Amino acid sequence: MEQAQTASSIRIAALLVATLANFLTPFMSSAVNIALPVIGSEFASSAILLSWVPTSFLLAAAMFAVPFGRISDIYGMKKIFSYGIIIFTVASFLSAVAPSTESLIIFRILQGIGGAMIFVTGLAIITSVYPPQERGKAIGINIATVYIALSLGPVLGGIMTQYFGWRSLFYAMIPLGILILILTYWKLNDEWAECKGEKFDIKGSIFYSIVLVMVMYGFSTLPHITGIILVIGGIIGFIGFLMYELKLESPVLNVKLFKNRTFAFSNLAALINYSATFAVTFLLSLYLQYIKALDPLSAGLILVAQPVMMAIFAPIAGRLSDKFVPQKLAALGMALSTIGLFLFAFINAQTSIAFITVGLIIIGTGFGFFSSPNTNAIMGSVERKFYGVASAMVSTMRLLGQTFSMGLALMVFAIFIGNVQITTLQYPALLNSIHTVFLICTVLCFIGIFAALIKQKNKSSI
Repeated sequence: MEQAQTASSIRIAALLVATLANFLTPFMSSAVNIALPVIGSEFASSAILLSWVPTSFLLAAAMFAVPFGRISDIYGMKKIFSYGIIIFTVASFLSAVAPSTESLIIFRILQGIGGAMIFVTGLAIITSVYPPQERGKAIGINIATVYIALSLGPVLGGIMTQYFGWRSLFYAMIPLGILILILTYWKLNDEWAECKGEKFDIKGSIFYSIVLVMVMYGFSTLPHITGIILVIGGIIGFIGFLMYELKLESPVLNVKLFKNRTFAFSNLAALINYSATFAVTFLLSLYLQYIKALDPLSAGLILVAQPVMMAIFAPIAGRLSDKFVPQKLAALGMALSTIGLFLFAFINAQTSIAFITVGLIIIGTGFGFFSSPNTNAIMGSVERKFYGVASAMVSTMRLLGQTFSMGLALMVFAIFIGNVQITTLQYPALLNSIHTVFLICTVLCFIGIFAALIKQKNKSSI
């Protein structure tokens, strides 16, 4: 007869499985971005159609994060996590054999659904098995994996695309997905379903998904009139969704969670942080390649400085958040990011590469100190039965923030540069755009410092 697993072995197994799974989606996203020109060349795709290859994944993941967070609380986190791995792995194979851009986009949507199931349950499982005094350390390790994946994505993705073709990126996900699935059933014998027997709110889930996509897609198309209409309609729809959810006994998103100041403001801080920092790589990539005339590889090696610092400091900050007030650590991280963003608001053609690298190091350190403690604060502010939904909110804030950040950058570009190809004539306008976006992001991040500091007056969680 097999000996029962000890609490320690379960924790280690859960962290291992969730951390490996946490590598999948960010690596795939960053690697696919590098491969887009090759994909576009093979399928003779238009730039707009090609842009849907990464966007379709992002939208699908955002749409399904909260519904699957709730489903995992009802039917079991391990079950939804496993199904997510299977869907992601199958979708990777289908993407690898895709015969056209349109079919690739469809398979990326499927991959996004699997991705949503993975990252909302992975964090929730870790939170379930680790006690509060050790949770920050585990969350820090888990989050560091995201930054390692983001660091390796452009480098390994570029090498694989160049020597083995873009389809190799998707093929590589298949053995990793199978390994995670085997480890899940071999090492994790427990199941976590704190809301077992409760009803699932199908209408609310559909309502939520529609208004979220309206806001995300609308913001990405600003300042066009279609984008304005979609964003306004989405915001009105979201207010209606919240009013609808308040009337239900078993809502997909328990609005009462936001009465907890820690949960509400830490989620707001996460949204602000991702909104202020996600476009940094995009902006500096253009700056380094256009203004500084660097080749893509050289630019990529410089930009790696930020995620490397994130990967180094996320576990450290996570461990510290077990001993100190996580909100103060998160605010410190936000303050460092504010300083780094402010420095970039004044770059010009003469700015040294050393200056750029220092700015990236500051932002990367700040993000590392922010993310783990802030996530620890969010997950520690709710009862066990809400872990799935809380984890889903963390993911949703990340996806929304990423979309808003890119939408902000593209909106400013549309105003300063217009819908034209960037040539030497547009370089002054490009610099003005970059300065404007970094100034706006600096203000956002500064506001985020105060959002990160706010916490519930009493220690009880919802």
